[in-house]
Amino acid sequence: MEMRQILQRMLNHEALTRQETHDILVGITKNEFPNEQITALLTGLQMRGVTVDELLGLRDGILETGLAAKLDCDRYIDVVGTGGDQKNTFNISTCSCFVIAGAGYKVAKHGNYAATSVSGASNIVEAHGVHFYADIDQLNRSINECGIVYLHAQLFAKAMKFVGPIRKALAFPTCFNLLGPIVNPSQPQCQLLGVANLDQMRLYSNVYQKIGIDYGIVNSIDGYDEISLTGDFKVATNFYERVFKPEDLGFHHADPSMLFGGSTPAEAKKIFDNVLQDKADPMQKEVVIANAAFGIQVLEKGKDIHECIDIAKESIESGKAYQTLKKFIEINA
Repeated sequence: MEMRQILQRMLNHEALTRQETHDILVGITKNEFPNEQITALLTGLQMRGVTVDELLGLRDGILETGLAAKLDCDRYIDVVGTGGDQKNTFNISTCSCFVIAGAGYKVAKHGNYAATSVSGASNIVEAHGVHFYADIDQLNRSINECGIVYLHAQLFAKAMKFVGPIRKALAFPTCFNLLGPIVNPSQPQCQLLGVANLDQMRLYSNVYQKIGIDYGIVNSIDGYDEISLTGDFKVATNFYERVFKPEDLGFHHADPSMLFGGSTPAEAKKIFDNVLQDKADPMQKEVVIANAAFGIQVLEKGKDIHECIDIAKESIESGKAYQTLKKFIEINA
């Protein structure tokens, strides 16, 4: 592939095909292009806006050149946020995963270290003494014995290291920031995704429709990439698209200060554990229940959300969510 021709087409505002961006990604992993050309490509895509097919092609390339995680269970979910909302909330998505697993569902959580907050998914998991694995037998043991497995992104998406220095040098996000939520190496059949704005919601809705999975995409209107309960939030799924108010679901309006993830990883861990032990502030608990409930609704193909809320609430209050965490640590330490 001749990158000069690709860049000329970018200057002419032409879209690339899914196959072309796949080939570019594979070429990057083979060191076929100089950094200057990759930088120009990423800048051009960011200025113009990446298309659905371009994003899918990059996803195809990352999954092809990475390490797969073939799990031997039929239906499971990933709960993840795009990140970058600059809110530094506690680990709501990861906490929700343990609530969902505690309710008897299967979860394959994909994540990484924090980029813009004190504690990312990998930080909070590691803080519990857990080691990261790519061994398929270990991964299957985890999801089968405790209902949840953690997939640390750096062990699987090998292509990311080739663009890491370029992304770090650039002073703006690139299309690679959009790829994290859709390159789970186990390729789950279900996903709940939190996005920071409605443009991203439209983009990912089209992406998921082409991938062909059951999905829920959530956005808090005030800019959180999860259901924050600090105000109205929008949900888009295979089945409906709707704006909710917290009180529509029996929740209180949350004070943003109660969602703060702490100033240190230790503080983030304490909040996380308190939620799963049902010792947290009621606002923190409700936020996790809300996100877990919409994840359960995706798994259950549109079950009434009030039923899903009851399931998530019971997972915490019965102690099942915390027992799931303890078992997960025992298996993966």
